[in-house]
Amino acid sequence: MGYDYAHFNTAEGERQTPTARFNRAVFSGETERVIKLANEREIPVCGRETLTFLSALVSALDPREILEVGTAVGVSATVMLNACANARVTTIEKNEKFYAEALENFKNFGKTQHVTAILGDAAEVLPTITGEYDFIFLDGPKVQYVKYLPVLKRLLRRGGTLLADDVLLFGYVSGEREIPPKRKMLVQHVEEYLNAVLNDKELRTAVINIGNGLAMSVKV
Repeated sequence: MGYDYAHFNTAEGERQTPTARFNRAVFSGETERVIKLANEREIPVCGRETLTFLSALVSALDPREILEVGTAVGVSATVMLNACANARVTTIEKNEKFYAEALENFKNFGKTQHVTAILGDAAEVLPTITGEYDFIFLDGPKVQYVKYLPVLKRLLRRGGTLLADDVLLFGYVSGEREIPPKRKMLVQHVEEYLNAVLNDKELRTAVINIGNGLAMSVKV
């Protein structure tokens, strides 16, 4: 595959929740092609159920300014832009190969003018970003979630929504599956993030049993 990606491992796939068979939206032909190619190469893009929820959520919220941590090859950003015609997405990706492929996909999707794609480590990039965002989609390295949280709160406008993906981590965090030794540290970091957002008085958070788990936090 030739990708050097933090915590890269898609072999286990997305959790199959009881609602997965219903949450299977079909997207535009080009988007479907890119999803298929990404899955075939085991590139860690959002699963079908998560993309379905993401599309419905941003359709309801209708954000104008979106920040995404973890572009991969541009699937989730494109799904959000298709749901919100007037939105702009600022998206950060560390992997050079993913970044280059995402730029090409944004061009093919006709979304280039709506996207600011940044190549770099989110830990370094996020502190340099100014302005406020209506919606933040957090889907980067899970060990960094809790470290990103203070700057993400700064960038999120009051009333805005922060959506973190993979917070149940194949069922390890939820207790559905036994945690392999090599995953224990990763699970601990995800649990630290969940504890932080669930106990933050500036956030109202719900953990949602969709895909690999989502934590939705609204800044109050």
